[in-house]
Amino acid sequence: MFCEVKTRTSDLFGVPAEAVTRQKQMRLRHLAARWLDDHAGVRATEIRFDVASVLAGRLEIVQGAF
Repeated sequence: MFCEVKTRTSDLFGVPAEAVTRQKQMRLRHLAARWLDDHAGVRATEIRFDVASVLAGRLEIVQGAF
């Protein structure tokens, strides 16, 4: 499992999870693939990308966000 964490103090510019754009998702997938290559002993039977969103002190976790 890989998790991107975004935080904001208000939703004036959108909620934190909205900051995980398609481009950011592609970058995270690439980084996860590199990490898995570097850690050959780790068996990845299922890969999941979560987003942890913190807005004004409130935590929301979106499992399998992308």
